[in-house]
Amino acid sequence: MMALPVSGGGDSGGGTVADAVSGLVVLYCAIRLVRDRRRPLSPAAAVVLALPVVGIALAATGAGSPGAGITGLVRYLQIFVLVPVAVMLLIRDRRDARLVAWSLIGLALWQGAIGVHQYATGTGASYMGEEIRAVGTFGAADVMGMATVVSFGVVCSLGLALGAGPGRQRTAAALCSLALLLPLALSFSRGAWIATAVTCGVQLALAGMRRAVKVFAVVAAASVVLVGGLGVGTAMLQERISSITQVTDAPDQSVTDRYTMWAAAVDMWRDQPLTGVGLKGFPDHRDGHASLALSSGSDTEGAGAGFKRQPLLSPHNMYLLILSEQGLLGLLALAGSWLALLVCGLRRLFRARRHSSGALDCALVACGLLTWQLVDFAYADIGGPSTALTAVLFGLGAWWALASEEAGQR
Repeated sequence: MMALPVSGGGDSGGGTVADAVSGLVVLYCAIRLVRDRRRPLSPAAAVVLALPVVGIALAATGAGSPGAGITGLVRYLQIFVLVPVAVMLLIRDRRDARLVAWSLIGLALWQGAIGVHQYATGTGASYMGEEIRAVGTFGAADVMGMATVVSFGVVCSLGLALGAGPGRQRTAAALCSLALLLPLALSFSRGAWIATAVTCGVQLALAGMRRAVKVFAVVAAASVVLVGGLGVGTAMLQERISSITQVTDAPDQSVTDRYTMWAAAVDMWRDQPLTGVGLKGFPDHRDGHASLALSSGSDTEGAGAGFKRQPLLSPHNMYLLILSEQGLLGLLALAGSWLALLVCGLRRLFRARRHSSGALDCALVACGLLTWQLVDFAYADIGGPSTALTAVLFGLGAWWALASEEAGQR
């Protein structure tokens, strides 16, 4: 469903077809559990995966309206509890995990190819007055959609390339990883660049420093060819990269807006430190806590959509969004669950590498995706058509971190 064009150019405040399919996945998993009559989760898995429910439920009771509370409760449970549990239980072995990884790579290649075409033909989203920003099928209203999908593809392909699978698989995965660097660059998404660079570095270090040196050399050579030799977006890419560090030295308006909303989120938390202002409460409290430096919204245009002013309804930082709406209790519950998944996943990865098992590629993919998401959450939050993939990511990570040892070794 993620490969299909998003209705309305990505400007959809409600659910998507992918969300509906994720609900069917949960339903199918529940039917299988009832039919098989087996205990679905170990005690440790039940605690880790159910921990977010505490903070979410408390924040739902403090929402500004019953409708907002129910909507927020369903969305958070979908992304961080129900779909991850279903994905974890439906993945039976390493072959299933690799199938999920290759599916993400295939989706990334498809979206990336559309994005490169948009850049080359000037049919993408508007960026600095030109319609060249690669957004894939997600439209100008969700400029992070394609960047997120392509980043998942890079992480999955690098993990498979660094594993101990068949030579053809590792070669194909390495080529896919290199190919996806171009649409990732043309997305002009600073948050995705940072998260992907950090995650790939972590994956390389976990796979072994000798491999890391080789891969860094190949990536550096490919970057020189793409940017230096072919001149792919040289000036704009350099300006975009340099803007990452321009926080106090003449930052652009998007950077100013982001830090202003971060400050507003922290101010909301100070007012309600334990439980926050309630689910879906950030937009209602934003103007009362934001400074005058915040603009009224961001401009979107291109990729088949006309000019529109998009309101800024979230701080674009998942941790601060949770802190402001769910308070310290919600942040500890959600972030604690994510951190537990990553720690358990890394422990199993070290065991797999020490015993030279064939599961290293699955471990690198699962831990890599979790790392990417936790880093990206410092620059983004949930929202948009691509959010359903976040639930799949956590489900794959939970399978590796919390499933039985037999499932991970098959």
